[in-house]
Amino acid sequence: MKYYEVNMTIEPCSQDAQDLLAALTGEAGMETFEETETGLKGYAQQQLLDEDALQMAIQQFPFEGVTISYTISEAEDKDWNEQWEQEGFEPIEVRCKRDDGRERLLIIHDGRHLPSHLSSSHLSVEIDAHMAFGTGTHETTRMICRQLLDMPLQGKRVLDCGCGTGILGICALKLGAASCVGYDIDEWSSDNTRHNAVINHVDDRLESLCGDATLLSRFAAEFDVVLANINRNILLHDMQHFVRVMAPGATLILSGFYQSDCQMLADKARTLGLHPVTTDTDGDWACSQFTLPLYKS
Repeated sequence: MKYYEVNMTIEPCSQDAQDLLAALTGEAGMETFEETETGLKGYAQQQLLDEDALQMAIQQFPFEGVTISYTISEAEDKDWNEQWEQEGFEPIEVRCKRDDGRERLLIIHDGRHLPSHLSSSHLSVEIDAHMAFGTGTHETTRMICRQLLDMPLQGKRVLDCGCGTGILGICALKLGAASCVGYDIDEWSSDNTRHNAVINHVDDRLESLCGDATLLSRFAAEFDVVLANINRNILLHDMQHFVRVMAPGATLILSGFYQSDCQMLADKARTLGLHPVTTDTDGDWACSQFTLPLYKS
């Protein structure tokens, strides 16, 4: 997919100003950020960048004496993960203490750095990332994995929205889910999900599609667990599509947004008939779980 690079200059530049600017300009469609010596670079899909929202965020920036300017250019079309793919990553441990007092441990690894004593004694998910988001290094991915570790997934039907590497759906399948459908607007990601499903021996239970939430129109209300680790604006826009394919009593787990966005997402969920269950936080990031009632009130 094609991205714009938004180079934002902050004068004077500080860590607090960079953090706040990232939070505010997320509303303009920015998906990821890179800190620079003079400010911040943001990356947005070309069809999703909202320059009016970007200008509004800059005009309303609340730090007195701080000025912000920006330029927009097409992001270089290259394999952004090339160095990551070559070097791999150290195993990531996700722990969850269940209500019965037992601890569950998930090991996320690249197949190259996993010590033998970990590979046999714990749930293991191998991820080979090719231009796709989701290796477990980000707080939002780890929070959703932690919630999955604490859920009864045996026999459940799972939908992974914006699947990236497929890590969330693969984790659910290894925890006992019966099947998973994942989709991503990025063809690289949907292909990478299939690749990782093969590596983890769950490819017979995982279907990976390329497209956006409108492709959910082909499904009935059949999913027991819906996962979406996407930016806030897309979650707000697509939540109605998620709810339409949720079975009665189904669970929706959302992440990819900041703590300051929780109320906005909760309000949207409430208008769609969802009930809040829990919200976890890790640093500035949040992960919220909702449920669809078994019966309409």
